[in-house]
Amino acid sequence: MARAKLKLPKKFTFTTEMDVRVSDVNYAGHLSNDKVLSFIHEARARYLQKFGYSEMDVAGRGTIMTDAVILYKSEGFHGDKLTIDVTPADFHKYGCDFYYRLINKKTGHEIARAKTAMVFYDYETRKMIQAPEEFVQLCAPVTVDSGSGSRQ
Repeated sequence: MARAKLKLPKKFTFTTEMDVRVSDVNYAGHLSNDKVLSFIHEARARYLQKFGYSEMDVAGRGTIMTDAVILYKSEGFHGDKLTIDVTPADFHKYGCDFYYRLINKKTGHEIARAKTAMVFYDYETRKMIQAPEEFVQLCAPVTVDSGSGSRQ
């Protein structure tokens, strides 16, 4: 069976830490797959907070997720401290992709890697809107397609 692949940028622009709580563990005793999406959601919110933004107000515009890709690499357990790296990249007219890498701080093992496609969205008209130039300039987009990890 073919597995999904996800190339990560060489450089991440933000790092945060989170603990795996007992409520994040499933019946098999390890980090639940749905909780990984919750962790990356929280990490993205923290990234935006760094600039004084929220997901509902990025330079006056809301955001919405259009897709998510998560690759699970190793198990995480209750009590583990995760380092979560975040960076936006691949900017386009309506938004960008956010990339994530979750690492077990103690062992150094990669727990998961992920990408979410985020677009700017007007919740009153229920339509995508153009990405605010302020956000694009502030976040210094990182390219991923070339594999260079260089700044655009």
